[in-house]
Amino acid sequence: MPAPHRERHRLGSIGWLRAAVLGANDGIVSTSSLVLGVAAAHASHGSIVTATLAGLVAGAMSMATGEYVSVQSQADTEKAALDTERMELRQKPEAEHRELADIYVQRGLAPALAKQVATELMGHDALDAHARDELGISKTLAARPLEAAFASALSFAAGAFMPLLVVLLTPHEQLIPVMVVASLVFLAVLGGVAARAGGAPVGPGVARVTFWSALSMAAAALVGIMFGAPA
Repeated sequence: MPAPHRERHRLGSIGWLRAAVLGANDGIVSTSSLVLGVAAAHASHGSIVTATLAGLVAGAMSMATGEYVSVQSQADTEKAALDTERMELRQKPEAEHRELADIYVQRGLAPALAKQVATELMGHDALDAHARDELGISKTLAARPLEAAFASALSFAAGAFMPLLVVLLTPHEQLIPVMVVASLVFLAVLGGVAARAGGAPVGPGVARVTFWSALSMAAAALVGIMFGAPA
């Protein structure tokens, strides 16, 4: 008997992967941009370290809060939709059966087979069948607010720690060029890892994150130059 064919997909990791990549990318970009803006304004090394630490903590908390609120709103919407579907299944199961069968007909099944499939699936788990095929809600992609918030905060802090390390280890007079090069290298590696983990082409992922991050850092440095104290 041949072994069952098993395919490996990365969709199950989309939620945490998106939050982790977004957090780490934002941690590097926002913190390095902050450092460049403050350094371009001729701040002292101690002030730059303080600003970097404050940016790390504030950014991690902000990412966690924003991600939690966003994903919790999605979870609340999904719960409300499931509650409505559960009530409709209880009050008018025949209409829900026809609705599910119509969905399968629209996907290409013959009407008789669509009715049979709807009957079988609703007999097994009616709410799960309607959640997946009518509402587009699946266990794989379900909203997980705490998981997303924790991943965002942790990944932001990890990303922001890289510019902080550069600030701590680099002589003050060399900080701006070293920060630019180091941050772009960090971001290119992150973009490549994220693309590889998600099964996407590495080159475009690296180019995308590097270009927009360089633009952000240049804008922050320009603000520091324009509004900072004269040297």
